[in-house]
Amino acid sequence: MFISKKHLSRRTILKGIGASVALPLLDAMIPAHTALAQTAAKPTLRFGTIYIPHGAIMDVWMPKTTGSNFELPVILKPLADLRAHFNVVTGLYSEGANAHSACPGFFSACAHAPRGNLVELNTSIDQVIAQKIGQGTTFPSMELAIEDSSNIFGTCAADFLCTYMDTISWRTPTQPLPMELNPRVVFERMFGGDGTSAEARHARLEQTTSILDAVAEDVHGLATKLGGRDRARLDEYLTNVREVERRIVQAEDQRSERNLEAPPTPSGIPESFEEHVNLMFELQALAFQGDLTRVTSFMMGRELSGLSYPQIGIADGHHPVSHNNYDIKQMEKKAKIDTYNVSLFAKFLQRLKDTPDGDSNLLENSLFVYGSGMSDGNVHNHLNLPVLLAGNAGGQLKGGRHIQVGKLAAERAIPAIPKFDQMVPFANLMVSVQQLFDIDTQTYGTGVCASNGAVSLA
Repeated sequence: MFISKKHLSRRTILKGIGASVALPLLDAMIPAHTALAQTAAKPTLRFGTIYIPHGAIMDVWMPKTTGSNFELPVILKPLADLRAHFNVVTGLYSEGANAHSACPGFFSACAHAPRGNLVELNTSIDQVIAQKIGQGTTFPSMELAIEDSSNIFGTCAADFLCTYMDTISWRTPTQPLPMELNPRVVFERMFGGDGTSAEARHARLEQTTSILDAVAEDVHGLATKLGGRDRARLDEYLTNVREVERRIVQAEDQRSERNLEAPPTPSGIPESFEEHVNLMFELQALAFQGDLTRVTSFMMGRELSGLSYPQIGIADGHHPVSHNNYDIKQMEKKAKIDTYNVSLFAKFLQRLKDTPDGDSNLLENSLFVYGSGMSDGNVHNHLNLPVLLAGNAGGQLKGGRHIQVGKLAAERAIPAIPKFDQMVPFANLMVSVQQLFDIDTQTYGTGVCASNGAVSLA
């Protein structure tokens, strides 16, 4: 560890045997003299994509009025305390086959997956932005998920490779990135330390001590050199690291106690969907806080998901529920699942808002695209996609608005489904998102999914 006379290096890490822990942004890391202080004042931006499967019930997702004084619809009510930090964008569409396997590509890469055995899509939006802001971090990007298609037999859907349904992250048009399901693996990547051997990591897992015990000496030495506010931030961050570690160990113990000889997922994955999602969100928050990464992508579920949600009273699988035939009771079930997912996302956003980042907080200095590549799950269409922009992109993006693009129709063919006479490509929004990260571009996407302009976010 090295501390200059003027300031603490932003790249300072706490080291111990077989472990390393990056630090959150502290006051001591901001240089004193004017030129560097001005540079440090420019916020470090983070970016993330969060994918939900099977679309949403748009009549209770989409606000009835535009602008900033809209009433929160049912599905978005969990975001009530965060109005200043998110925008609803409606009137966006994507073009292509009405097949589940194609939808993640519409959302993350604005490209239409080919049928057959060809692996080719487009560089996904997270990787485009990672090339701009992620190269100076330990992990240029992190790719996480809750489930994959390992329990599907045969084709994934409509003659598309399962690859297109298992990831929303593509480093190049022909290089899909795997999404990690296991929180333990993610934790070990984050805190195992550069150069740590597999044997050292395995030995530590067999002990009851925390990763933080390995860096205790460095923690004590650093704390004596920090001011009161920095010591409080350091303590909070390390407490959160220890809590995540405890929850992962608890998940492993639960599986052991139940004597599962061949679990369908690796040890360390909680049996509870909610705990799994919360852990993955918490790991992302820690990664942003410690500047281990600035870009994440997260699939909260995959297309064709059979997950049920007994914790909220939904015993049916998500995919069957999405095929509601416009039955009111079935649509209410789907809306309840949609609301539940938004509530978990809202908890993550509140965590970021509560985390200082320079003179602001992590939510102010982040931007997340939350949504689906499908709109109406009953017929698999991609018209008026459910999309949220969360975070304020370092103060560039005003929140609390319903930004409606295109032209809303006067009448609906189906009462429960809002209809647009005119819409704009989802890729247009991705052009605007890139521009918020100082990427000089006017185009994004390929083929029928490509942009034809940008969306005004002013």
